[in-house]
Amino acid sequence: MTTSSSERGVSLGMPELPAPAYPDDVRTRLEADAREIIARYPGSRSALLPLLHLVQSQEGHVTRTGMQFCADMLGLTTAEVTAVATFYTMYRRRPSGDYQVGVCTNTLCAVMGGDAIFETLQEHLGVGNGETTDDGKVTLEHIECNAACDFAPVVMVNWEFFDNQTPSSAKRLVDDLRAGRPVSPTRGAPLCTFKETARILAGFPDERDGAVGASGSAGHASLMGLRLARGETAPARVVHPRDGGPHDEPRNREVHDPSPAEHLSSHDAPQDTSASDPANPAAGPAAEEGE
Repeated sequence: MTTSSSERGVSLGMPELPAPAYPDDVRTRLEADAREIIARYPGSRSALLPLLHLVQSQEGHVTRTGMQFCADMLGLTTAEVTAVATFYTMYRRRPSGDYQVGVCTNTLCAVMGGDAIFETLQEHLGVGNGETTDDGKVTLEHIECNAACDFAPVVMVNWEFFDNQTPSSAKRLVDDLRAGRPVSPTRGAPLCTFKETARILAGFPDERDGAVGASGSAGHASLMGLRLARGETAPARVVHPRDGGPHDEPRNREVHDPSPAEHLSSHDAPQDTSASDPANPAAGPAAEEGE
């Protein structure tokens, strides 16, 4: 008795059907936006990255239809567009939530508790890496360094920072996102949905009242080196030798207590983040750089 190739689960390598087209009204709108983007560049293919953000703002991820649209607008092959869309992790290849919650698990955030935060959120939300909650609100993923090591461990929501997190503060954050309660990042503009974020990344202005002015600047810890160089704060204290030997530097200096203006997030964890990893508690509250 013989079995067919389909029964054996063997693919005959049949070509995939062409991607479905956008509805006429959607394509007309996207074409107008795409032409505005393309006009910014001396070479049209340089507009591919923002065009991928544009189509991502339409459906919340980069679909085959979106990649065909980019190829048509730029005179590229779908293979060329796919190569770019699959290279950058900022482009989603499948449906995702309104809020992309990324937990940094790179070295410093990991040892400060990022791994514990990520494991806690997976259990709390009932999803794995890159998966979305049943209500379509939150997609959870672990991400690489966010260049915010001085505020480790860091969580990002739609690329906005939430600093000094613990498992409990991160749980409260995702619960508020799912419930639709107001959430304020530590730095950056107020949160918007992932689709809205994608349109901003495509190069279109954020037209929400006060959003641009709320972007803020670097935090206290990030600017400590600059302030030391300018003599605006007391010299940093060198760590005392491990052998307990004599040391000329002062050993007692008040630990900096950040003002509310330095940590504006509605979901910042306390400065003592040892609770992020109870098995490896920190020695105490984070001190100023150099202490």
